[in-house]
Amino acid sequence: MLRFVLNRFLAMILTLWVIATLTFLLMHAIPGSPFNNLNGKVLSDAAVKNLEAHYHIDQPLPVQYLIYLKSIATFTYGPSIKQPAQTVNDLLGRGFPVSFELGMWALVVAVLTGVVLGIFAALKHNGLIDYLAMTLAVLGISIPNFVLATLLIQEFAVNLHLLPAGTWQGLAYMIMPIIALATGPMAIIARLIRSSMLEVLTQDYIRTAQAKGLPPFIIVMKHALKNALLPVVTVLGTLAASILTGTFVIEKIFAIPGMGKYFVDSINSRDYPVIMGTTMFYSALLIFMLFLVDLAYGWLDPRIKQSKEGSK
Repeated sequence: MLRFVLNRFLAMILTLWVIATLTFLLMHAIPGSPFNNLNGKVLSDAAVKNLEAHYHIDQPLPVQYLIYLKSIATFTYGPSIKQPAQTVNDLLGRGFPVSFELGMWALVVAVLTGVVLGIFAALKHNGLIDYLAMTLAVLGISIPNFVLATLLIQEFAVNLHLLPAGTWQGLAYMIMPIIALATGPMAIIARLIRSSMLEVLTQDYIRTAQAKGLPPFIIVMKHALKNALLPVVTVLGTLAASILTGTFVIEKIFAIPGMGKYFVDSINSRDYPVIMGTTMFYSALLIFMLFLVDLAYGWLDPRIKQSKEGSK
């Protein structure tokens, strides 16, 4: 197990290095300087050169690359170009908790709702509940979250005046962003659970449990659900990544003061430190979540862990 964890850790470091290098190259492939039109102001050539020297942009690319790698290793990305009074760490510290709260609530809602819908659809196979659940799942997959967010605002904020249209100031403000962000992953999970449950419920050990007279709730929750969760765990890392990165668009639509606002603005203004900081921070977070999914997969099915250890 220790060797597996070490190998995965080394793979994480290598992946982060590749992402860091690609981010650096793509940023510098864009022509021009981020100081040509800073906050709507046209700066003189002398001012642009001074700012480029301050941010080391005037250095050769290999030197900039080494400075960039050092900033990643020490997690000190320096001040933002657009907001020089704020460091990237300040922006992350202020915006990430909001984005993380939104993403985690959306993930919890997606998993719980998707699992429940999938179980009921499997237990009521080819019944009304099954058709309704799968219709909802198809709609959830088909409608992009930004379209759903716009529809929710139009209906519940503008037409019915039931919920506030934006910002992040309490439970009422959280409902529509969470629904918009969680609906797509919920639909995917519901379909996976339904298909997996239908297969698991036909296994011999389920029939044995039924023959012993165990209550249906115990059979489903204790014997069937654990194995039915394996496909969900497989895609959970990808779903978590889509939810956390999807918060950027949802935050912009609902005017939520999370990392999405800073990231989108940094791309528009070519704010190199913020782009690098947010990209590497989220990459590290998502890669770590994929690592946790690997561990959870081995816990749910010990045969997988044994096969990995046996192949070494």
